[in-house]
Amino acid sequence: MASGRIVVITGASSGIGRATARAFAGPGAGLVLCARADERLEEVEAECAKAGARVVVVAADVSRPEDVARLAQRAIEAFGGFDVWVNNAGVIAFGRIDETPAEDHEQVIRTNLCGCLFGAREAVRHFRARGRGIVINVSSLVSHLGQSLSTAYTASKWGVNGLGQALRAELADASGIHVCTVMPAYIDTPLFEHGANYTGHEAKPVSPVYPPERVAQAIVGLVDRPQAEIMVGDVGRVLAASHAVMPELTNRMMAGQIESWQFTDRPRGPSSGNLHLAGGDTAVAGGWQERVAVHGDTFDTALRGLALGTLVVAGAVAAAGLWRARH
Repeated sequence: MASGRIVVITGASSGIGRATARAFAGPGAGLVLCARADERLEEVEAECAKAGARVVVVAADVSRPEDVARLAQRAIEAFGGFDVWVNNAGVIAFGRIDETPAEDHEQVIRTNLCGCLFGAREAVRHFRARGRGIVINVSSLVSHLGQSLSTAYTASKWGVNGLGQALRAELADASGIHVCTVMPAYIDTPLFEHGANYTGHEAKPVSPVYPPERVAQAIVGLVDRPQAEIMVGDVGRVLAASHAVMPELTNRMMAGQIESWQFTDRPRGPSSGNLHLAGGDTAVAGGWQERVAVHGDTFDTALRGLALGTLVVAGAVAAAGLWRARH
């Protein structure tokens, strides 16, 4: 599937990015792996090379346009060009908007949204010259919701979806260039430990938690069958559909329960995490699947209620429309 393709992946040192690098690795593949510090890529570089891929690592901060331009240039120098650009780098800050430092909000937006924009800018420039290519932006299920206590992150992911839609409109004259947006649900990555946190409590993903490899396989699949937008994880589809049909009810549910669902009783002091400096482990998974599974009953019950309510409301709307059409 990935044989012979040259793929640039940002945020490749851990989590979804590292899983994606592994998924693309194979004989004939060329990988350009980016993180803020190249020593953080040593393990994944060795893994991918062992699988038969040609690998180049680049230290670059995607929140800086000059770094992203250098990343693109390095890919061109090493491989003569690239076929796929995966904008995956992402950070998060947990906390009330008024209790989170302004510079932390700004860094989340610059990394998650501007990083995608800067990457897409370099990729589209290259792809227009070649007449083909695929940009894959990693967003989130919260790009369809109003999630409290991660305001900048939520805003940035809504922005990533808007960026994808704008790019597809702009590239209507370039049929060989595709822009895909991937919206993962709650994924078992180190993001929750790496993130800034001003809530006073340890953050965790909400059950059900999906493995990073599931997102990686979805990303790889888009290379052969590009789609404008895809959700990874059924919970994302339920919440997106519920918000589309019952936005106020869905937002109230999330606002009322997010503190108990996404934070543990374990205390955690205020910290900017890895927002401004590379840090934390480089694992693919965060070890959350087993840890939060036993606490998922309340959320799972709420999801079932939302799914049922969405079907009822959607059915009522459809029936009303049919009645009006006949009368």
